Amino acid sequence: MPMNEDILKSVWLWIFDANIKFYAIGVKTSKGKLIGFMHYREMPSPLRGSLVGFLDDLYVHPDHRGTGAVQLLFKELKGIARQNGWPYVRWITATDNHRARSVYDKISETIDFVTYQMPSH
Repeated sequence: MPMNEDILKSVWLWIFDANIKFYAIGVKTSKGKLIGFMHYREMPSPLRGSLVGFLDDLYVHPDHRGTGAVQLLFKELKGIARQNGWPYVRWITATDNHRARSVYDKISETIDFVTYQMPSH
């Protein structure tokens, strides 16, 4: 996705708006440099009658992939899910995102759903 200042401004506003259930967590080096982050949110699951988690974005800087940063992010997200009583956290990824999927396959399970997206124009 192309990034610009308007998008960044919107995301930061969401993160700090108490009325929007949208959050971010990060992972830093021992020197305090941010090397990875997740954007996630709470959403209702009507068929379950409960709230669940949804992971929107995950990024780890290429120089720090394979260092355990992504595992730290998922460990934190799992703790947040437990703390909030979410039965699961769901996310989508590209079928050809093999490196990420090799991590996801170790910590989660695939489900038998297909994702559709309907353009509004």
